Amino acid sequence: MKRQPSSSPRSTKRRTVSIIGTGSYVPEKILTNEDLSRMVDTSDEWITTRTGIKQRRIAAKDENTSDMAAKAALKAIEQAKISPKEINLILVATATPDMLFPATACFVQKKIGATKAACLDISAACAGFLFGVEIAQQFITSHTYDTVLVIGADKLTSITNWTDRNTCVLFGDGAGAAILRHRGGSHGVISTHIGSDGQYSDILFMPGGGSRCPITRDNVDLNLATIHMTGKEVYKQAVTAMLSAAKKALEQAGLSIHDIACVIPHQANLRIIEAIADRLGIPLEKFYVNLDRYGNTSAAAVAIALDEANRSGRIKSGDYILMVVFGGGLTWAGTVIEW
Repeated sequence: MKRQPSSSPRSTKRRTVSIIGTGSYVPEKILTNEDLSRMVDTSDEWITTRTGIKQRRIAAKDENTSDMAAKAALKAIEQAKISPKEINLILVATATPDMLFPATACFVQKKIGATKAACLDISAACAGFLFGVEIAQQFITSHTYDTVLVIGADKLTSITNWTDRNTCVLFGDGAGAAILRHRGGSHGVISTHIGSDGQYSDILFMPGGGSRCPITRDNVDLNLATIHMTGKEVYKQAVTAMLSAAKKALEQAGLSIHDIACVIPHQANLRIIEAIADRLGIPLEKFYVNLDRYGNTSAAAVAIALDEANRSGRIKSGDYILMVVFGGGLTWAGTVIEW
């Protein structure tokens, strides 16, 4: 005779997943293009015409990635009107963890008091936040967890070569966060497409600091623990990958680009965003852009922009939102949400 389970099994019906709160944080210190022109051979005109960036935020020496992540998380928690103890899982997407281990998510857990959460980091460079959204969705739809905190946070200025004018003008620091949870009757996250191509892992990377090339007394002056980038190839691959990710996410959602109220792209370079707008056949005005104020904050970029668009009223309930990102790895992702 078949034994009956001691308790009813969890429902196998997949749940919808919504973002119920967002938050962001950027450091107080501002580094302008004029400031950079006194550090390296560059100018405001050179930087602006090539990137669209006017300034970026710089974290204090004693301000870690987890500090920024925790501040963004607390704002998202406040907006979601939940307790930190309701969070079941913390995902921190970052290329600049506090240390190689433990996970930066564990430090965030301690700082925000989310004592009941499992914690892990995501290493997908600038695409990490949307990778995190997809991971969170899978845990929630499968009924494994009810409430997930996803954070994108990076202190890129800690791995910037300030003598290389081709890269040092691009990056800034910051963090963005979102609380994901099932909300009855809401579509929330409709579709996500994520992808990677390791064949291009050598066009945007940090060669030193890992097990392949530890930093030693002999190589400490070679700037191996800083960002290395082949700019033209990154531009080409970014446009191609982001365009493909956007189209695939829209196709999976059963929507056209003209159904989208707001596009929130990775904030790396205005030329990339303009190229994507042109190839999608929509005006640049449909894009939320803040890279002029913050530069490229890696995994934090789209998360900060999402929070600003949310809090400013740029996106409203019922709007279809497209987020699309690209990062080293190569990694890319596109996500469609009904707000």
